[in-house]
Amino acid sequence: MDPVTLTTERLLLRTVGAQDADAVYAAAQDPDIQRWTTIPSPYLREHAEGFVGQLAPDGWADASMFTFGVFLPAGALVGMLGLTMRSLGVAEVGFWTTKEHRGNGYITEATLGASRWAFIRLSVDRVEWRAEVGNAGSRAVAERAGFTIEGVLRSAINNKGVRRDCWVGSLLPSDLGLPSTAPYLPAPSRTP
Repeated sequence: MDPVTLTTERLLLRTVGAQDADAVYAAAQDPDIQRWTTIPSPYLREHAEGFVGQLAPDGWADASMFTFGVFLPAGALVGMLGLTMRSLGVAEVGFWTTKEHRGNGYITEATLGASRWAFIRLSVDRVEWRAEVGNAGSRAVAERAGFTIEGVLRSAINNKGVRRDCWVGSLLPSDLGLPSTAPYLPAPSRTP
């Protein structure tokens, strides 16, 4: 699939390339990004070059991972967002925000824009969010974007060789007023 560019009210979401390696490298030096995401630590210049030069383009080419750099219209990198295809009709969203742009709602806005695109253009019926238990910033983004927090998965994330528990949540097309591509039959409500 050819990369696409998305716009939201305040943001431009586009694929990243060699011109973005410096910004990605600088942002990834943040200890919080290295702690809470699965990027390499220490994060070297060659990691940024491999990410923008191979990992991101390859994901678009084989439709396995759709990586968007999240930018302000003036060009500043706000963060990174990826939608990884996990199974038929299911994508997992992952993101990080540059330190100087946290708290502005940018990644929530980007998550909603990318999820809406996935529901409409990729025929996705479920976007999952996962984050290590304790990553309050990531959870706040998911909750503000309307994800339903479904629980804790034990030993479900491998972060730098250590198995960790994670929160899991989901966003469905109906949460954004969109139709699903496949029928959905929710479990019956249990009464006490």
